Amino acid sequence: MILEARNIEKSFGDLKVLKGVDLAVEKGEVVAIMGASGAGKSTFLEILGTLSTPDSGSLVIDNTSVLALDRRELAAFRGRNIGFVFQFHHLLPEFSALENVMIPAMIAGKSRKDARAEAERLISLVSLSERASHKPSELSGGEQQRIAIARALVNSPAVLLADEPTGNLDSATKQDIHNLFFSLRERLGQTIIIVTHDPELAALCDRTLTMRDGLFV
Repeated sequence: MILEARNIEKSFGDLKVLKGVDLAVEKGEVVAIMGASGAGKSTFLEILGTLSTPDSGSLVIDNTSVLALDRRELAAFRGRNIGFVFQFHHLLPEFSALENVMIPAMIAGKSRKDARAEAERLISLVSLSERASHKPSELSGGEQQRIAIARALVNSPAVLLADEPTGNLDSATKQDIHNLFFSLRERLGQTIIIVTHDPELAALCDRTLTMRDGLFV
């Protein structure tokens, strides 16, 4: 098991958003989480990504009990073991596509040479080698999202978390990104958890879980 969350609860004031959620994911599995807005999907994904702390419960990722880590240990663990892809790619506008992919590797302590080599490999994997020197403003929305996916993979994370990764794209580009996720699983054995409203993307996944009122139903 690459990720196991048990009895995750989270409240904001008097509002109980997560009511004891369980999730176990095998290595190489692609899991979709669906549900109406406000069901708790993004809050749960933030907890899986260690960006938010639950009020109670346990979370083990790649054999590490992450809730037992202090802030510094947790930041280091997150950088090495969790990749994030968001609806809005959050690429740094002043850097090239290649530099954007390199940055997390250098933060994690890789040499510039090694970070560049890994970034070039992943940009090739997402079929954008000829665009590597371009800045985000010179890339299409789909190209920017491909670079964001390469950036999320640069430290070979145990788990890739994607929050509405195709929510901002046209239908043809969506299909390209869908295909890319599954090629990453085939080529890298990548474990992926995707929060999505897109039934086409969910239908491609190994499992689809539906969240309603803070629980999987």
